[in-house]
Amino acid sequence: MPTVLTDGPYSFVFFSSDKGEPTHIHVKRDRHIVKFWLNPVSLVKNQGFKEHELNQICKASTNINRGLAWHEYFSS
Repeated sequence: MPTVLTDGPYSFVFFSSDKGEPTHIHVKRDRHIVKFWLNPVSLVKNQGFKEHELNQICKASTNINRGLAWHEYFSS
């Protein structure tokens, strides 16, 4: 599970088993996890985050280099 970014309590990760899916990011904090597509950034699934946190995470997700780490990882 490569970590792309750590921003405060949030870890931005992806799972190597997700290769067949569109480019996306999972964000974890404690026992909460959310999944966003990256192109364009949109919420896929949320487990435990409140609305105000989702807005903050979504903004941070737009700053991720649109899946560069994803493409680098899966192309090797």
